[in-house]
Amino acid sequence: MTESDSGEADVRRAVVLDYLAHGLSDDSRPQYEKSPAGYALETDNFELYQVAFDEDERLTIGSDVVIEPAGERDVVTEARRVEYEDLSSGAQSELEYVVADLVEDEEERFVDFYNDAQPITLRLHQLNLLPGIGKKLRNSILDERKRKPFESFEELSERVSGLHDPDEILVERILEELRDDDLKYQTFVGRREQEQNQ
Repeated sequence: MTESDSGEADVRRAVVLDYLAHGLSDDSRPQYEKSPAGYALETDNFELYQVAFDEDERLTIGSDVVIEPAGERDVVTEARRVEYEDLSSGAQSELEYVVADLVEDEEERFVDFYNDAQPITLRLHQLNLLPGIGKKLRNSILDERKRKPFESFEELSERVSGLHDPDEILVERILEELRDDDLKYQTFVGRREQEQNQ
């Protein structure tokens, strides 16, 4: 791995969920001191950020931006982690569409979740955390992936009887993890922190 490859791996990108040209509503500074702000969803670990943007840039919802490291940022001037409740109503309503687009755009990554999911405890499997997947469906997925790894969502639906819309199931789980930070098991949100704490 070259030096530039390892540097690129540490760059964290995000998708803009809401762009507020006149700054945050709870910012008590005079208007002329406020910079454009908004909210973004980090694309690898599904972490939520409140961000301040360069005043000379005009962004739209869905724009791709760099949030970390600070030296790699081009349009983001500040970024800090926030919870779902901290998002603007616009960012909250946009979140589902952005997550669905990410799952669709990175199909291989999310199909691999079905291929690689492991037991969490003796009685609980990662697949059981997905909405609508019980013991029977989980066992069907496990049996099918032993024969041959899945290569697409379409193939998953075709090979596993009763598994409809495997991509939408993942979107639903990711949104559940984003909205409820008290969930005992996080499969998609904040993976980097979980790996660092192990």
